[in-house]
Amino acid sequence: MSRIPLRPLARILDARSKGENPDAIERENIRQRHEEMQDRARARAEGRLLVLGVFFFCAFSVVGARMGLLATSEAQEPLASATGANIATQRADIVDREGRILATNFETHSLYAQPPLMVDPIAAAEGLIQVFPDLDKERLIKDFTGKRKFIWIKKRISPEQKQAVHDIGDPGLLFGPREMRLYPNGMLAAHVLGGAGFGKEGVNAAEVIGVAGVEKQFDGYLRDPANGAKPLQLSLDLTVQAAAERVLLGGMKIMNAKGASSVLMDVHTGEVISVASLPAFDPNDRPRPPTSGFDPSDSPLFNRAVQGVYELGSVYKIFTAAQAVDLGLVNSETIIDTSGPMRVGGFPIGEFRNKNYGKLSVADIIVKSSNRGTGRLAMQIGVKRQKDFLNSLGMFDPTPFEIVEAKGGQPLLPKQWGELSTVTISYGHGLSTSPMHLAAGYAAIANGGHYVSPTVLRQKGPQYGPRVMSPTAARQARKMLRKVVTSGTASFGEVPGYAVGGKTGTADKPKPRGGYYEDKVIATFATLFPSDDPKYVLVVTLDEPSILAYGEKRRTAGWTAVPVAAEMIGRVAPLLGLRPQVEPGETAGITLTSN
Repeated sequence: MSRIPLRPLARILDARSKGENPDAIERENIRQRHEEMQDRARARAEGRLLVLGVFFFCAFSVVGARMGLLATSEAQEPLASATGANIATQRADIVDREGRILATNFETHSLYAQPPLMVDPIAAAEGLIQVFPDLDKERLIKDFTGKRKFIWIKKRISPEQKQAVHDIGDPGLLFGPREMRLYPNGMLAAHVLGGAGFGKEGVNAAEVIGVAGVEKQFDGYLRDPANGAKPLQLSLDLTVQAAAERVLLGGMKIMNAKGASSVLMDVHTGEVISVASLPAFDPNDRPRPPTSGFDPSDSPLFNRAVQGVYELGSVYKIFTAAQAVDLGLVNSETIIDTSGPMRVGGFPIGEFRNKNYGKLSVADIIVKSSNRGTGRLAMQIGVKRQKDFLNSLGMFDPTPFEIVEAKGGQPLLPKQWGELSTVTISYGHGLSTSPMHLAAGYAAIANGGHYVSPTVLRQKGPQYGPRVMSPTAARQARKMLRKVVTSGTASFGEVPGYAVGGKTGTADKPKPRGGYYEDKVIATFATLFPSDDPKYVLVVTLDEPSILAYGEKRRTAGWTAVPVAAEMIGRVAPLLGLRPQVEPGETAGITLTSN
């Protein structure tokens, strides 16, 4: 505000001296002061209006831009729009040892609804029921006519279903692009692949994550964008897997078994060429885990090859014989008295059907499957040496097979491993392991005495681990196993041209809550072929088999698991590149001389 006085003395005195009116000077100064005040007020008002105009312009610009964005984009589910990392939509393929696709990605769509955009919610609900009969019509109508603004209807739909929904014609039914995991071979190798599901989900994308099998075991590798063009190569052979599963399914039905499993393993590399567990499931539509019941094997998700931990019976006898030979205690021709009675720790040790074999060679103990003969070998070996040997075969820890379910196959050991446990374990009772453990043990016998770790990944050559027995012990054990097929309990296991060797095992099935069933068994046949130069080990296990033969109900492995394994070898051996050959015979001790 101006500090000029309204009645300046100099001007007043000058005006009086000239006879002018001094009040006119005051009025003029008041007028000028008011004009200055008005100019300043107008400038302030104009500045405020300019700032307010800029503010409203910016606000309307932001609102208009947002409205335009919403009008041209698809709705976002509130839960899916939370802040976080971008959704990864790329996942590497899984292939077999020959590069054939086992799991890949497939572009599909999701279906969701925005009820505020719907023209006829009731007609839309009725149309969706025609396309998706599993939906609840009343629930759809309630959701469509309620206050919800976003509703998931289907997380993934087929192209045919998308077209059918599109034909309904309601603008409130919308589609979002989505990538899903596809298993083109259906149920084939389901327990190895496991399956995949969705992690973080949005309208425009969904993160595919592994939920079981190798999908979960190698989830980090498969989700890494750097590996998008580098598929995960497994040791499985798709054609061999298909043949093995077909034979196993047929054998399970013929033998009236509750379930079955098989493991085919390369004895030098440890590669598992085929592994099957029945009943199986389709990883494209993986069932939910059971929420009730005490027996996990009732679920098709249960992997009997690695999670099925059982006492496998007489298939363990060859380990006892091989160790005794390795320690120099006996050889295959050493005579052992197997006659009874035999008591250990106050408990009687008997034979199958109370037989009494008398004096047998070590080889014949395996051929006849004598419990007492094996038990007497185990007593010579002793507790500590037996434990160390079985531990070196990997029988005390979960199998290192690279699927997440393998960790659940923890072997069951006796709490007090004394002389009685040593005897019973020598013939396969008192120690529970999985068929995969057994395959690794037989592979050591087949390859000349080295432990090989079972693997689901493709290998580039032999992967021998530490030596667990001498070549001599392994060679004599292979001859014993061959004799079991030619003249022992596995006579149905002969496959012309492939010189099969193996051992049968029949054990009472344990109850989930403890104890054993009286009329249910686990029948196992562990085999290697060709026995003169083994390339592969095959373990076939049947859960609760029972077959009527020659007027009698049979449950033992010789009648159930052995024929299934023989049929499987006959099918898969040519696929493995093994040609049938004439088995080399024993050379006669004759020296030819000239005349």
